[in-house]
Amino acid sequence: MPSLNPRIVDALHAEALGLADQVRTRFERLRQETNQIVADDEDLRRVQVSCEALRTTTRVMHCLAWLLNHRAHFAGELSELQLRRHGRLIANFPDSDREVVANLPQDVQALVHDSQRLYQRIQRLEQAWRSEAIANGSAVQRLRDRLARAVEDHSSAA
Repeated sequence: MPSLNPRIVDALHAEALGLADQVRTRFERLRQETNQIVADDEDLRRVQVSCEALRTTTRVMHCLAWLLNHRAHFAGELSELQLRRHGRLIANFPDSDREVVANLPQDVQALVHDSQRLYQRIQRLEQAWRSEAIANGSAVQRLRDRLARAVEDHSSAA
């Protein structure tokens, strides 16, 4: 897997922005259609559509927040420490209800699945990024290693 870099983050950011706009537009239209078609006594359908719209939109927004934090890091606006502390993706974001999604129009189902795939991709990137940092050691450990080498070099030179 390639290491996380600005090109990957920028490409995913553009994809997430487009998806966020599509999700917002399509779910808004679906809400209007549902309100016109569904009888007054079928509030459950309206609630299901609203809940799925919120869940899908939130999933995409979490991806965008993660990507924006990484863009800020690459631009020098966030330190790596700040990013590691505050730039985490929410783990275990709840999946969509399969039964509810199955009752949505095909194009809306595709948007829900696209948002889930985007979230999974970002999760994999975050896991790889954090694993890479662990493999490389913490900043404190790297500083200790440098100090130990400097002491050894100084001792051997004397």
